Amino acid sequence: MGMVKDALKSLFKTITILSRPYFSLEENELKFKVDTDTFFKFPITNVETKTRYDSYIFEAYTLCADSIYVEYIHTDADVAWNGQALGYFISLLKDKIEAKNMELLEKFEFNHYEFLTYKIDDSYILNIIYIYEVTKDIFIVDKKSELYENLLKNFKKDYEYKFEKNEDVTLDINVSLVKNNAMNSYFNISN
Repeated sequence: MGMVKDALKSLFKTITILSRPYFSLEENELKFKVDTDTFFKFPITNVETKTRYDSYIFEAYTLCADSIYVEYIHTDADVAWNGQALGYFISLLKDKIEAKNMELLEKFEFNHYEFLTYKIDDSYILNIIYIYEVTKDIFIVDKKSELYENLLKNFKKDYEYKFEKNEDVTLDINVSLVKNNAMNSYFNISN
């Protein structure tokens, strides 16, 4: 009996650990799951959140805070993307900021995270963090590279940021795949 009880406890603990989200928004703090026992927290201020609606979405919002922009998308279980979610986001971002050129300078992938650094029109740097779960996609644009650099160091201990950091980019990022889904069909019910 004790062996069965221990096995059930172990199974429950494993399921609990696996079901923890890789990203969460808590009071003035972004929280990222680095591994089964470690979380990285990043404080944010001046938060402006907009709830986004679409018939295929369970929950979605965009968030602007200091130099960070986040789009969080939690689709219904029977919804599928019609292409690569990250590709859609980068394409829409390029259109919205009216960039002529987005040069990929570096890219790292770890578990459910992708880290990308872009040079925009040879004038400034944008860092993008993409986090994906089963039915969740999170896109983060970091204009000052602070979140990008510090979160990446949790996965790559010897990482050194080699690019010029933006002092003051007055770029108004207002990008939402959910808001633009009706026009562009980024996702719909899977067959």
